[in-house]
Amino acid sequence: MTTVQHVRPPTPAIRPKVVARTGLYTLLAANVAVVTVFFFQSGLDSNALLLLGRLTGLYAALLMAFQLLLVARLPWLDHRIGMDRMTSWHRWVGFGLLWSLLGHGVFITFGYAEFSSMDPVSQLVDLAETVEGVLRAIVALVLIMVVGAVSARWARRRLAYETWHFIHLYTYVAVVLAFTHQVAVGTTFTTNSTAKTYWYAMWGVALGSVFVGRLVLPLWRNLRHQLRVSAVVPESDNVVSIYITGRDLDRLPARAGQFFLWRFMTKGRWWQANPFSLSAAPDGRSLRLTAKTAGDGTAALRHLKVGTRVFAEGPYGAFTTMHRTRPDALLIAGGVGVTPIRALLEDLHGHAAVIYRVATDQDAVLYDELRELAHAKGAHLFLVTGPAAPDKLAPAELSRLVPDITDRDVYVCGPPGMTGAVLRTLRDLDVPKQQIHFERFSLAG
Repeated sequence: MTTVQHVRPPTPAIRPKVVARTGLYTLLAANVAVVTVFFFQSGLDSNALLLLGRLTGLYAALLMAFQLLLVARLPWLDHRIGMDRMTSWHRWVGFGLLWSLLGHGVFITFGYAEFSSMDPVSQLVDLAETVEGVLRAIVALVLIMVVGAVSARWARRRLAYETWHFIHLYTYVAVVLAFTHQVAVGTTFTTNSTAKTYWYAMWGVALGSVFVGRLVLPLWRNLRHQLRVSAVVPESDNVVSIYITGRDLDRLPARAGQFFLWRFMTKGRWWQANPFSLSAAPDGRSLRLTAKTAGDGTAALRHLKVGTRVFAEGPYGAFTTMHRTRPDALLIAGGVGVTPIRALLEDLHGHAAVIYRVATDQDAVLYDELRELAHAKGAHLFLVTGPAAPDKLAPAELSRLVPDITDRDVYVCGPPGMTGAVLRTLRDLDVPKQQIHFERFSLAG
């Protein structure tokens, strides 16, 4: 007879996600206050349009620096908030930045046009020709507009990630151009030494965060761990598991539920980065990912050779046991979304219920080892099969399978449609928001 021990995981007084989110909000609010104080200290112009133009320009510079922090992939923030939410915030802040920059340009142009009696277009041309840094600012604005356009959902769906990412790199060119414009003509730079020091420090921290998080840390970890493919194991006709070994993997700060951006250093794949979750809890000796070979790029994973070098960025994600609030858990997986769920089950303490939703029994990859793991841990495992309609994870069905669902942490991972439906069901069942954990594993949100 198996005795299941209900052990409440140690949880901090304040949830890690709340700490990180509050810290970001406080940081942004404090910088808004500082920028506003410096604006008023630099003197007020009699022209209201110029005043608005200067202020929107300062706020745009602040938003641009905040954007860099959101995409720096700093581990402390990423492991508490998650790349998907950080990417979503980055997207919305980006649209705020775009409108701030447009407002800055329009207000400044029309403000000067009032003094010169020129039409706005002629005034803009004159400013570009006669004022240092204005032409650079115009180029920066155009680049931001292009990046904003390709980041719109209708455009993003039509672009390969590599194409979208290449275009997005021009944001860094825009950042440099905007900063040199601010140095050349920004009132807070030219009239206030304290404000000048502040802006240099803020830009230094923002750019330094990107440099460390996106370049230094990945390079250092890959040089240290020397990852290579050790085995390629087909799990079904369209799913394959890849085992990876390396040096000192016990020092790699990876947790069950997280994912990496994997680059397999072969002639045709080294430039492709794919986000795949760990499908087994890290054991300090090897890593395993399990991927559905749906397209030409992922289909090539079946033909990787043992010994292939691997460049991995990560670990990323907040889909971990760090955020548990209850002693028991419910894990809900759909399709290949079972990979982080299977890893989480291995890492969980306390009682767990696992629901695996697939169309047919043949689609239930990793089911045999999931069943063995559930038996070893005293977990309840439910395989739910059948078409999408009727919804077999509707409120009545879910509460029948797991009657004490409101007393559990709930982890959800699966296709977007299934994840959305399950999240709505959890709300209908009044599961507290802080007990619901999910992550959308995408690069561009």
